[in-house]
Amino acid sequence: MEHFYVMKVNRWKRWAFIVVAALFSAFIIWVDNESSLSVFSTKESPAALSKGSEQDPNIALTFNISWGNEKVEPILEQLNKHEVKATFFLSGEWAERHPEIVDKIAEKHEIGMLGYRYKSYLKQEKEQVRKDLLYAKEVFRKLGYPDTKLLRTPSGHFDKEILKMAEELGFDVIQWNVNPHDWQNPGEQEIIDEVMKNTTNGDIILLHASDSVKQTPGALKTLLPGLKNKGFQYVTISELISRIEAKSKTID
Repeated sequence: MEHFYVMKVNRWKRWAFIVVAALFSAFIIWVDNESSLSVFSTKESPAALSKGSEQDPNIALTFNISWGNEKVEPILEQLNKHEVKATFFLSGEWAERHPEIVDKIAEKHEIGMLGYRYKSYLKQEKEQVRKDLLYAKEVFRKLGYPDTKLLRTPSGHFDKEILKMAEELGFDVIQWNVNPHDWQNPGEQEIIDEVMKNTTNGDIILLHASDSVKQTPGALKTLLPGLKNKGFQYVTISELISRIEAKSKTID
């Protein structure tokens, strides 16, 4: 009986070790994936823009759309009412299905893309990512927007390889640094508080205009004038980039 007891203990220890090792490996993978969301800004590597100049009170409001068509109109109404220009990132698949809404957005706002299918690029082979980007580019060209070069990767997921590929294909990868997680519908006031509290000069704010958001249009009624009252000026992502480049040339 004593021998059997020792074997049971050894077996338990062995399984405990395997479980701990598996958890540690999962943690390493998680950390690696999280780090892939960082902005690479070294001179040797392509960069993803997540913030403009801190010296100017310019901020960029951005909206992601990958499905549904019910929330776009009330969001556009609020933007137009407060004379705010924004940048909309659209999946090619969605844009293909709603060309008339794309045109309506483009009347006063800037168009960027989310690739074609809204699926994490870290969960696809690199060649599949390339095909997705090229197909999205072709879709926007056929819709009448051949110069669409602003890219936000699905879920903001990328690594250095994807950044390099995007740059080779002529895209500017755009991230964000203020995110109230409006797609989770935490409550209008929470969305408002999160943005108002955390927004500073040069920030890029991430919001959504897919049908998953229930509170964003209502939150904009307070947010849009509220940020203006704090002295911020709304610009598109392209304007944010041009101002950064202008300042860079001035410093040089």
